[in-house]
Amino acid sequence: MRLITRRAVGSHGLGLHQSHSRGAGLEFAQYRAYERGDELRQIDWKLYARSDKFFVREAERESPVAVWILMDASASMGQAEGSTTRFDAAKSLTASLAELAMQQGDRFGWMALNDQGLRLLPPASGLRQRDRLTLELLPLKPAGGFAREDQLSPVWERVGAHDLVVILSDCFDPGVVDLAETLAAAGREVLVVEMLTAGETEFAFTGGYRFRDPETGEELLGDGPALRAEFLRRFGEARAALHARLDAVGIRRAEHVVGQPVDLPLRRLFGAHDAAEYS
Repeated sequence: MRLITRRAVGSHGLGLHQSHSRGAGLEFAQYRAYERGDELRQIDWKLYARSDKFFVREAERESPVAVWILMDASASMGQAEGSTTRFDAAKSLTASLAELAMQQGDRFGWMALNDQGLRLLPPASGLRQRDRLTLELLPLKPAGGFAREDQLSPVWERVGAHDLVVILSDCFDPGVVDLAETLAAAGREVLVVEMLTAGETEFAFTGGYRFRDPETGEELLGDGPALRAEFLRRFGEARAALHARLDAVGIRRAEHVVGQPVDLPLRRLFGAHDAAEYS
């Protein structure tokens, strides 16, 4: 798979430019022999002292486009299927997207969004960036509600005009959809991975249950089989309305049901068909 955008940026663009472009950048890539016209400041004088030959330090040039991974970190993302929560699955998808971007030589940044405070990792490329992201993800737990509008200024300030934005969320909070629509309306390319559980898509509960909203604390006592038909009808209607809103502003989407292979939504968004369509 390759991360492909629908549009190129000049002659560049995620998945559309040569990976590991060399030049005077930030992340060290390799040495090469000095050539006439090279800047003297790029010569490694310590290496010259050891070898008596001129070598130039090359680094990765920054990609003009970055992948931004926006994670919903609200409490509802803690819903589990077996021993795995949808937040665990979102972490795995985040790591997978970062790995794809790193292999292409592209920059990637990350934000975790809830009303407890926004966590942010500015875009960069390379192994160090992947390690930084891993350290951010490991201790992170979902809590509270989704970020309020007045907490989202870093999103508007940081996400570039040509960046690719991937939102990982259950999309239950209207604020998530508002954020996606606003980014798309501002010309950003936005993709959404809808994080679900089999409990929601199948509602195969038997016997009596206490259903509790982890964000509001609201509870409902009920019998699983008696509630099933009504729940699936209303859940289906809510998802249809969500998909209509995303489709209306050109946001591509895929779903991920916790417990399924983590690469499935990525293949739907970035598989061979999309690569051919958007390259």
